[in-house]
Amino acid sequence: MAEKELTRTVRKGEELKAEPLKLFLAEGGLIRDIDSELLISQFYNGYSNLTYLLEIEGKEYVLRRPPISAPKRGHDMGREFKVLHSLHKVFPKTPKAYLYSESSEVIGAPFYVMEKVNGIILSAKGAKKREISPSEFKVIANTWLDTFVELHQADYKAAGLESLGRPEGYVERLVTNWGKQYLAAATDEVPSAKKVMAWMEDNQPKEYEFSLIHNDYKYDNIVFTDNKWKNIAAILDWEMCTLGDPLMDLGTSLGYWTTSKDPAFMKQGIPSPTVMEGNPSRHEIVQQYALKSGRNIDYLTFYYAYGLFKIAVIAQQIYFRFKNGHTSDPRFANLNQAAALCCDMAWQAIQTKKIDRLF
Repeated sequence: MAEKELTRTVRKGEELKAEPLKLFLAEGGLIRDIDSELLISQFYNGYSNLTYLLEIEGKEYVLRRPPISAPKRGHDMGREFKVLHSLHKVFPKTPKAYLYSESSEVIGAPFYVMEKVNGIILSAKGAKKREISPSEFKVIANTWLDTFVELHQADYKAAGLESLGRPEGYVERLVTNWGKQYLAAATDEVPSAKKVMAWMEDNQPKEYEFSLIHNDYKYDNIVFTDNKWKNIAAILDWEMCTLGDPLMDLGTSLGYWTTSKDPAFMKQGIPSPTVMEGNPSRHEIVQQYALKSGRNIDYLTFYYAYGLFKIAVIAQQIYFRFKNGHTSDPRFANLNQAAALCCDMAWQAIQTKKIDRLF
């Protein structure tokens, strides 16, 4: 992906089989000699698909595979590979995708191999370590938003991705599906969750535009070219990319956009560099998005509540896997609390009709 300090030793139970993997790389033309030494480390900043750094013959590649014991839904490696391979020619701010295997014989699961993009990823810890100034964050946020608008304007038809999703009925379908997924992974009683689901069913927009959307667009999925912050080398993690309402995409990003004025439990529950001074408020993000994209931001409360609820479902699904012993990653131990927090925040936004200073 980017900076090597984001990698570490592979977690127990998530190891890759080196010898068949080297044979696969050789057959795909990425390496010359199957006897070459292969160094494998694991990126630790992601919460979904497992991502590895492969170092061999002086080259670096990134491998992505589904989590252990995860259902294929939401972890379709073939779909993600197709998006990257097709989109790069019309929207080059994507990593180049090289090889894909749907067989489980190589490493035990379907996977794909792509280029390693060099640059800077702004995690919450990394941003603090860099001591980024408020004036820098104004540039960072502006570049981030410009690229978001650019993504929503990408010519997906020229990329051959017109069958990627079903934009007609997208909002209604997503509201229903995320509700079902939450209930299927529920472990705790969270009263606000059902309230939010019922409200979204009754208050969703019936008419909307559609475009290519990323569905997980946030600082730590962005690779900045350098610390001038004016260019983005690549957007990462395209597993949820589809054709749909771009304002649903914006809503998800707003859900992750915690600010310095949010209460402590929000900033702890959704850690993000956006809490640092110089970042705009959520409302300012919306105003700038509307100005840059030309879109009217109607149903703002709905889109923000939807974004928070979607994040809640993702967190709850990961916690469900942790509770059932399918992963030992200690980061997942309290994600049920994060899921409940997002539901509470969504319900508060609905009641107050505000997206800033909810509590």
